[in-house]
Amino acid sequence: MTRQQTQRVASALITLVAAVVVLPIVAVIGFIVVEGAPTIGPRFLTTAPSEGMTAGGIGPALLGTVYLTLGTALISMPLAIGAAIYLAEYAGENRLTAAVRLAIVNLAGIPSIVYGLFGLGMFVLFFGLGTSILAGSLTLGLMTLPVVISTAEEAILAVPQEFRLTSLSLGATKWQTIRHHVLPHALPGILTGVILGLSRAAGETAPILFTVAAFYLPELPDSVYDQTMALPYHLYVISTQVPGMPLGLQYGTALTLLLVVLSLTLVASVIRSRVRRRREW
Repeated sequence: MTRQQTQRVASALITLVAAVVVLPIVAVIGFIVVEGAPTIGPRFLTTAPSEGMTAGGIGPALLGTVYLTLGTALISMPLAIGAAIYLAEYAGENRLTAAVRLAIVNLAGIPSIVYGLFGLGMFVLFFGLGTSILAGSLTLGLMTLPVVISTAEEAILAVPQEFRLTSLSLGATKWQTIRHHVLPHALPGILTGVILGLSRAAGETAPILFTVAAFYLPELPDSVYDQTMALPYHLYVISTQVPGMPLGLQYGTALTLLLVVLSLTLVASVIRSRVRRRREW
């Protein structure tokens, strides 16, 4: 077999594998769009469930997901980015640092149900926060930390060392160098990690099941110490716990959750592309 023939065979196999992976995903998304799109509208997105949750909309659940996502971002992002800066710029290469990085990788692989049980024991019971938005946000923030730390650290380490040396040689301090030269160039990679973490948080059910999610609430929460409905748990409830549930409402809820996650990814992609155009390397 000639080199050209080998190249064609390899390309065909790679294309086949890609099709096997992508086509089922596209088919599932297409099916959800076809079944759920007729249900989605202003009333569906803004009103509360009614008639035993077999009618009405998903307004409280959608707003609850927004609350939890914002809470997760406020709690975890500063800690995660700060930890990534320390590991990449300040921590030395020793056994302790290697052990910390190994622990972060292992934490990223822990099932979400374990984080939910930890949040129940730590935030709900030990700290006495109860089942609340604050407890749920803390649990989701803890779950997203490993992904964001690892991604942000890799993005910071990818910035050429010459940028640091040039800045330091001109009299800038280490923090000034990191703030004005390293972080701006690492921003696309950091944003990728942040959006990956928030997308996972927005779509998780197990952690919020123990810490914040309510089966049904006719009113919106008044503070971070209140329970709230959330789209992932609401989708689970109407799909398994409510008899006689119209399929249109189920697929409409699933499509809304899918659009929320895809919107986060789209926003990150746009910001990342704009930042990369201004990058100097």
